[in-house]
Amino acid sequence: MLVTAANHAFALDARTGRTAWHYERPDTEGLIDDASRHLNRGVGLWHTRVYMLTDNAHLLCLDVRSGHLLWDVAYATGNRNYGATSAPLVVKDKVIVGTSGGDDGVRGFVAAYDALTGKEAWRSWTIPGPGEFGSSSWPGKMYLRGGGTTWMPGTYDPELNTLFWGTSNPAPDFDGAVRPGDDLYTDCVLALDPDTGKLKWYFQFTPHDLFDYDATETAVLIDAIYKGEARKLLVEANRNGFIYILDRTNGKFLSAVRFAEKLNWAKGIDAQGRPIRTGVQPTAEGTRICPGFAGATNWYAPSYSELTHLFYFKVLEDCGTFFRKPQEFVEGQTYYSTGVKHDPGEHPQKLLLAYDFNTETFAWKYPQVSTGFSSGGTMTTAGGVVFFADDAHFFEAVEAQSGKPLWHFNTGQSIDASPMSYAINGKQYVAIAAGSDIFSFALP
Repeated sequence: MLVTAANHAFALDARTGRTAWHYERPDTEGLIDDASRHLNRGVGLWHTRVYMLTDNAHLLCLDVRSGHLLWDVAYATGNRNYGATSAPLVVKDKVIVGTSGGDDGVRGFVAAYDALTGKEAWRSWTIPGPGEFGSSSWPGKMYLRGGGTTWMPGTYDPELNTLFWGTSNPAPDFDGAVRPGDDLYTDCVLALDPDTGKLKWYFQFTPHDLFDYDATETAVLIDAIYKGEARKLLVEANRNGFIYILDRTNGKFLSAVRFAEKLNWAKGIDAQGRPIRTGVQPTAEGTRICPGFAGATNWYAPSYSELTHLFYFKVLEDCGTFFRKPQEFVEGQTYYSTGVKHDPGEHPQKLLLAYDFNTETFAWKYPQVSTGFSSGGTMTTAGGVVFFADDAHFFEAVEAQSGKPLWHFNTGQSIDASPMSYAINGKQYVAIAAGSDIFSFALP
């Protein structure tokens, strides 16, 4: 079992939890207010090699047997506001990486490296340069600091040989006057050729985002009967409060359904997949906007069950007061153009939702008892169970068809990870990271 923390990697015996090896490097000094200072979301594997990202956007290659460093590539240079939080994604013989720093004025990209040598194979920028399609949103040198970072791993379809990767908010977050138009390719899912990095198609969930909604939530690829027709679907519950269904062969918009009850930035989604906006936006005095700064969902993993044909994801019902104040970009500083206040009178609520995309209805909802902001994800199993972590530090299991509670365990710590399952000698284990510990469970 391979586990990471920021600038740390551990190899554990999956039966006992004993540490086989531990790789570490010092935290990078001088990083600004970016999640990469505190977080790392896992590794990529290729044969006997392990790949991880560091807080300052280096791609490391380790020997899986010893933890010995084989090579180290600095892949985001030229702006010290770059960071990295994601797990690398290995596709064929390439290691594909992204960056964080979308709130800090960097230019997002996805890049691929040779898994053996670490040589760069391609780089695809998420903010178009001068003269490129979509560049009208980025006057002057704005494209160099327009955000659109790629801080969660993508999803790969080997049959279509297509890589699907989400992009973050535009920068600055709350001042749209300096970036007119749709702000491509922020808040998008990008369909890329993994061999070349060439863009096949894109879909933008929140054009001209003023609320830091991102589109880095995991895109789940589902082959299913949809409205009576066999389709290759891409399903994403987006931070903006709507769940989207796309045809992943061509990016065609199929449907969007509101799942957040607290939502006032849009009235709905039109037939082309664009939001019907209400006109609310951040102001100098402050504007109450829903969902709040953390979104109606976030990076915590959703899941799908082929037994129930339901899609499961965590929801956060919350609002915030959004402020706007023009700000000049300065390297080494954040680039929000002010921020968001969480009002004491707001009472955030987390829920686990089960969504039927054929009927466009929610089969059941499972409210959580705490109002914290942990980021535990979900996992479904062939046994008809959904495992997930709640905000009250519990690791829970519910019946996938009905949402009926089956089991829970109090870890005593915040859970900001998604469950995983593995088998050894025919025995199935379910594990979760909580705080600085790993908990693994199995039937007797």
